[in-house]
Amino acid sequence: MERVTAATYHDIAKPTDPRLSPDGDRIAFLRRQPDGDEDYESTVYVVDAGAGDGGSEVDGGTAPRRLTLAEGADAEPRWSPSGDRIAFTSTRGADDDRQQLWVLPMDGGEARQVTDVVGGVSGIAWSPDGERIAFTQSVTAEDREADRDLSVPDEYEPEEHPDPRVVDRTVYRTNQSYFDGRRSGVYVVDADAVVDGVESSPEAGDSAEPESSAVERVTDRDADFAAPEWGDADTLYYTESVGDDPDDSYEIAIHARDLADDVVERIHTTTGWGTSLAATADGRVAFAHTEPEGASMNQSDLHVLDRASDTVRSLTEGLDRGLGYETSPQWGPNGEELYFATPDEGKTALWSVPADASADPERRFRRGAIAGATVGSTARDDVIVAAALSEWDHPGDVFLFDAGADETTRLTELNAELLAERHVGEPEELRFESDGTEIEGWVLTPPGFDAGDGSGGAEDDEYPLAVEIHGGPHAMWTTSGTMWHEFQTLAARGYVVFWSNPRGSSGYGESFLQAIERDWGGVTLADVEAGVDTVLDDYPVDEENVFVTGGSFGGFMTAWAVGKTDRFRAAVAQRGVYDLTGFYGSTDGAYKLVEGDFDTVPSAEPGWLWEQSPTGHADAVDTPTLLIHSEDDTRTPICTAELYHRILRKNGVDTRFVRYPREGHELSRSGEPAHVVDRIERIARWFDGYSDHHDAPRTLDRSEDDGLTAGENDESEDA
Repeated sequence: MERVTAATYHDIAKPTDPRLSPDGDRIAFLRRQPDGDEDYESTVYVVDAGAGDGGSEVDGGTAPRRLTLAEGADAEPRWSPSGDRIAFTSTRGADDDRQQLWVLPMDGGEARQVTDVVGGVSGIAWSPDGERIAFTQSVTAEDREADRDLSVPDEYEPEEHPDPRVVDRTVYRTNQSYFDGRRSGVYVVDADAVVDGVESSPEAGDSAEPESSAVERVTDRDADFAAPEWGDADTLYYTESVGDDPDDSYEIAIHARDLADDVVERIHTTTGWGTSLAATADGRVAFAHTEPEGASMNQSDLHVLDRASDTVRSLTEGLDRGLGYETSPQWGPNGEELYFATPDEGKTALWSVPADASADPERRFRRGAIAGATVGSTARDDVIVAAALSEWDHPGDVFLFDAGADETTRLTELNAELLAERHVGEPEELRFESDGTEIEGWVLTPPGFDAGDGSGGAEDDEYPLAVEIHGGPHAMWTTSGTMWHEFQTLAARGYVVFWSNPRGSSGYGESFLQAIERDWGGVTLADVEAGVDTVLDDYPVDEENVFVTGGSFGGFMTAWAVGKTDRFRAAVAQRGVYDLTGFYGSTDGAYKLVEGDFDTVPSAEPGWLWEQSPTGHADAVDTPTLLIHSEDDTRTPICTAELYHRILRKNGVDTRFVRYPREGHELSRSGEPAHVVDRIERIARWFDGYSDHHDAPRTLDRSEDDGLTAGENDESEDA
């Protein structure tokens, strides 16, 4: 049985964004897998739901089939209301990364390109009559004036970037790019349209020639609009960021546009970090609401606006869980209840609740980590849910939950061949106390650990311990999800791996979430160390060989830990926040974490924020510390890592600074495949060099590519 390695990442396929067909018979989903060192193949697949008329059992029987070409990157598969077409976005045929809208007939034939717009396409939604598709794109005022947001002229060549770049916004960049005057707007397009100059595909059949350039603006102002959602065929809902300075505001306006009469009405204003919408034909709109005071530490509730009675109800007020981002709230098939997901003590839970708030939410499903889910019904009117789900023994598959039978069926085995050849360890749950609070964690042991013969690479039946700390800070880890591969890789290299959800994590209630108010470092480190102590008591772990790593807030905590204790033999801090003041001034909208979690701003308490930052304690560090960062990270910009690294260098600490070009904050989750592999190998190599249980020299004493499979293809730089 082979072991999981960092390079195994190249062979892992993951499903996301599953979508039930209107009749409940099929599920369309995205299958994503690395394609070489720099790219991913992201294509639309469909699988029999096994829950249509007759209710046939599937469970590993019917293989999914690919619907779209392996050309470009596809996203957002969406069934038409009649189920005869699937709309999706794709970069196929483009010379850049702008997604365009395509429509694929399900009775055969090739997909047809529907848009060629300057801002790319996202957030697509079919009208109930199947005649139009709404979407968003981000464009400048100049783009609108030249109609490039409707159709891009053949001769148009976009500028790479302004020179000089002039900034007049509080938040002016995110997701690795600058806004440069672009604002998000809402549009609709005729679903039968075809792009000028593109031949009609065979699926058009004998129908009339589609119209060209059929894109219409729904919004036409310098503001940020998002989340288009249809009510009836003539009513389109969407959101707008509002407030005195929308970049600095939690206010979100919800608009209703009557497309037949061309009338717009602002029907409600909610607050929060952004919200999707779910609407019915009779004028009920569901959305997320977060109290603005200290918003970053508040759970989000599900609200419903009834336009007929002009009332708003909170459906989750008595539920001590916040809405999760794994899937958007959705109406059930009968239009009388809503379904939503939350983090829930190390798993993802799916709930249903009556839209009139006549009963408390009911938990219907609780498993693993969800990467998207949709609600539908069968021909027998049974409620079913399609979910992309990962668990400890697999990195992701499509499942079907039958609410009536309370049964879950696994519909795909995307990595069956890969997993059949590799050892995958099962994590053990660990519950422990810290300052009187119960904390949940997990321990993953190396292959051969149970044999007690040291076959996992340990000496004298003791093992080194790798401690992982999650980001957020208000995130929640499970036994699967995006960390599945990294945890399994470290265990396969002979480390016992420990991770937990310390106070501040979501999924354990609002008081648990708020326990780190004005104290990210102290409270979290107390919980992590309590977990380490429990692992040392319960497992044959060498207390002199304990290592620590984490990304984002986990990077903050890694650097905080080595400035506060010497118990860790070596550390790897990744994409972290090392100076809260520097972070406040350079990040995107995440500066609200400082205002919310610490209830302050740098000008009010500069000295105190320095003491709450890892850089404030960097002079106490003597633990060998590797720093990993992305050069285009706009969430935790690299400037604070540069400061922290310089302090370590000047103090003579064993350190190295690895910088990944072309990468943003999602490096570990969706970075270039070679970078993802290289990052994990560098973590393990750094730990190995200080481990008494691994026969390896210090990384600083090795050649640059020694022990790295990326080798000559790796383009990272060491400062």
